[in-house]
Amino acid sequence: MNRTCTFRRSAWLCCVVAGSAVAQGFDQSHALYDAVLKAHVVAGQVDYKALKADPAPLDRYLAATATVTEAQVETWTQPQQLAFLINLYNAATLKLIINHYPVESIKDIGGWFKGPWDQPVVRLLGDTITLNHLEHDILRKQYEEPRLHMALVCAAKGCPPLRADAYTAEKLDEQLNDQARVYLTSPAGMRVERDRGVVYLSAIFKWYGRDFASVPDFIERHSGRDIGGLKIRYVDYDWSLNEQDGPR
Repeated sequence: MNRTCTFRRSAWLCCVVAGSAVAQGFDQSHALYDAVLKAHVVAGQVDYKALKADPAPLDRYLAATATVTEAQVETWTQPQQLAFLINLYNAATLKLIINHYPVESIKDIGGWFKGPWDQPVVRLLGDTITLNHLEHDILRKQYEEPRLHMALVCAAKGCPPLRADAYTAEKLDEQLNDQARVYLTSPAGMRVERDRGVVYLSAIFKWYGRDFASVPDFIERHSGRDIGGLKIRYVDYDWSLNEQDGPR
């Protein structure tokens, strides 16, 4: 039996589908999106100027994700669903940025009462939802996977780096582990000052601490570093755009 989930308007409702899960119709290699990433992402930084000048490949990918039906999703394994939703979140974020580019920060998009994450920009199973809805009402509520926070990239330098390859079901566990390792060995993710008895962590661990069964255990598992006994402080989150250096 394979656990799958289906999105119906405002919730990704869980169900169980018997038999083998066959991903019908949709390209589970996410080749279109993979090509976009390989063309525009280097070391986690994005060439937004070039992506804005040639948005067609990204648009084709988002058009393909928008055609996925509920019946198709019901045949997918959980790794296929997760890869699809993570890629969709990150691709929709890229599209949001280039639609408003140039900007200094994703937080420059929208207004005081309706910021960037509350814009209806994600087309999913016949509906158009917000990035907040996708992250908080679907991914976080329906999947017990704390490594999601290492994979969802909000176009900021304080975020985990955007991979230059698409997530796929076959490589998902390896990719999520790699994301956690890379982020936790970067100054944005964690900085240990053992002589002062302090560890500085990304604010992600403050905002979403309850999603991690144990933050110290998660960190040790994915970085190999024991922060037990250290006082936790949080790094000021850098909201500046995760853009490649160079003139706009």
